[in-house]
Amino acid sequence: MAGSTASHSAKKTSLRRVAAASSIGTTIEYYDFFIYGTASALVFPAFFFPGADPAIGTIASFATFAVAFFARPVGAILFGHFGDRVGRKRTLVWTLLIMGFATVGIGFMPGYDVGVFGFFEGGIGIWAPIILVAMRFLQGFAVGGEWAGATLLTAEYAPEGKRGKMAMYPQLGPAFAFFLASGTFFIASITIGATSSAFLTYGWRIPFIASMLLIAVGMWVRLAVEETPVFKDQQKQQQAQAAATTGHHKLPFVEVIRVQWKEIVIAAGAMATLFSLFYMGTAFLTSYGTGHLGFSRTMILGMGMIASVVFGLATAAAAILSDRIGRRKIILAAVATAVPWTLILFPLLDTGSPIAFLIAVTGTLVLYGVAYGPTGALLPEMFRARFRYTGAGLSYNLAGILGGAIPPLLAAQIVSTHASIWVGVMLAALSAISVACASAISETKDRDIEAGLVPED
Repeated sequence: MAGSTASHSAKKTSLRRVAAASSIGTTIEYYDFFIYGTASALVFPAFFFPGADPAIGTIASFATFAVAFFARPVGAILFGHFGDRVGRKRTLVWTLLIMGFATVGIGFMPGYDVGVFGFFEGGIGIWAPIILVAMRFLQGFAVGGEWAGATLLTAEYAPEGKRGKMAMYPQLGPAFAFFLASGTFFIASITIGATSSAFLTYGWRIPFIASMLLIAVGMWVRLAVEETPVFKDQQKQQQAQAAATTGHHKLPFVEVIRVQWKEIVIAAGAMATLFSLFYMGTAFLTSYGTGHLGFSRTMILGMGMIASVVFGLATAAAAILSDRIGRRKIILAAVATAVPWTLILFPLLDTGSPIAFLIAVTGTLVLYGVAYGPTGALLPEMFRARFRYTGAGLSYNLAGILGGAIPPLLAAQIVSTHASIWVGVMLAALSAISVACASAISETKDRDIEAGLVPED
């Protein structure tokens, strides 16, 4: 069973090392992802779209932000294929390398009419936003394969009855990452000056280039982890089947669509609100707070650091609790609460109070954390082992398009032409869809993680 095989492999790979490898990986991936979101709100409209109206520049900046979400399902399919065929560990090494290349590359990019470190003094014109979109696509492509692999790493190593607790570690990555992203921009802002030409020219680059250090640590930890016991067993059975037959195997993507397409649709719908809550609570509200409410960048970043601590605690508590009362109950409670919360969110923000802003950001991220914590165990438990990487990753990243790409982009357009309450109405409608989908999910906490090793058809 799962507990016995995991404990056997733990002789070579300790659970602490597995936890560290999954957590640091998602922290790095999301750190890279979130510093882009913060820069999209604070810097990129002027740096890459200098001739545009401020509102149009913000919309264009968030459009490049959204590109990554459409790249994520592509990454989920490709990396899912290799994760299900050659292993979780090797695939996760590649996602980390690609994400690091794209993020560091952004840090060294010239702007539309601004050079970089003495080179391209007049900028590179239209090539600046084009290359930015390409780097952003690579970021999303890598993240599309990262999350599923990291959660499978912990779920497939977890002792019996503790998958929620083990899967908590990769789920803490966004909280750690948001704290680090806000913190690095906060330090750069107070040392260089939030509105100074130095910050706009090179200060914003520091968080991107500094990610090289995190990547080096992540590679060191991740390379030391053994392949998961479930994948090893699955691979042995596939090899035995190949020897007894023609050796032909169906593609994981084709097989998961054929066998478990309903689970993909339901899971994507249920998770969509998670993405909308998180990316609205981070990237969009950073832009809204500075541009619409007139708060200083430094204050917004400091509040983001406070909110990330609270939301990290909520994520951990929900993940651990899900081993006792189930994943479905916790996720359903969170997305149901999101319906009224999103309706009062913008009236609360529009009071103009800094305390109200802190409550709004923290409350939004706590709701996200409560639903997100159990998700790391839920999605791996929903899919059979032979295409688990592909199924979990595809569900998760389709939800990213529904909840993470479209709402922030539409919200930027709405607040520029309509009352902000309509953003809340849009989010509440999305939350209602998630409630319906989450209600259709069957409880998974007592399932055997090795179920589906041998094809039933």
